[in-house]
Amino acid sequence: MFGKLGRTGFAGLLLLVGGLAVLALENLLIAGGVALVLVGLLLVAKGLVGTMLSAFGMEGMF
Repeated sequence: MFGKLGRTGFAGLLLLVGGLAVLALENLLIAGGVALVLVGLLLVAKGLVGTMLSAFGMEGMF
C-alpha cells in the first residue's frame, strides 16, 4: 500500500495522523469528529473518481 503512495503521499499521511493526535491530546470528541469528516471526504472523493473512471470505461481500475 505504501509503495503506491510515494513520498508525498506518505508525508501527507503522517501529517494527517499527527494532526489528529494533536487534536486528541486536547479533546477526544473533537478529534473523533474531525476523523469522521476526513473519512467521509475520502469516501466522497473515491465515489467521484470511481464514477468518472466508469464513464471512461475503466470500471475495474479503482
